[in-house]
Amino acid sequence: QVQLVESGGGLVQPGGSLSLSCAASGSIFSINAMGWYRQAPGKQRELVAAITTGGSTDYADSAKGRFTISINSAFYTVSLQMNSLKPEDTAVYYCTAGYYSANEHWGQGTQVTVSS
Repeated sequence: QVQLVESGGGLVQPGGSLSLSCAASGSIFSINAMGWYRQAPGKQRELVAAITTGGSTDYADSAKGRFTISINSAFYTVSLQMNSLKPEDTAVYYCTAGYYSANEHWGQGTQVTVSS
């Protein structure tokens, strides 16, 4: 089993930046990819960005050009740098990881609120 612990959420003004981090523990050698999903109130969970341990990335259209995902494959940590944040980015952000896909295991989530 894989455990994921997120950190770095909070309140930020529109146009601001925020960085999320996630550390994996447990059966980490079963991880081939990690990612970030989010769920806004009243909406379904959606992919924000994902990355393989080899460094290949995938971004939601809403994240392209503003968010950057990175991974430390040696320590199985993943980060999400979010810039130019918008109120519509407000959501609970979940760290994910997996072998066949990046969303087999989920963290507890961290709240990101973009508001003035």
